[in-house]
Amino acid sequence: MRDAARPELARLAGSGLLRVPVAATFPLAEVADAHRLVEGGHATGKVVLVP
Repeated sequence: MRDAARPELARLAGSGLLRVPVAATFPLAEVADAHRLVEGGHATGKVVLVP
């Protein structure tokens, strides 16, 4: 199913219409805190690690 969705996702991303909710961002040094947030089930979007 994911392979079938890729062309549509690419089209949406290219047109600026793809929205990805970000719950939190963490510096890479705080990866343990990010992992706890995800494991706790409290993230309502993607958790992003910033190098």
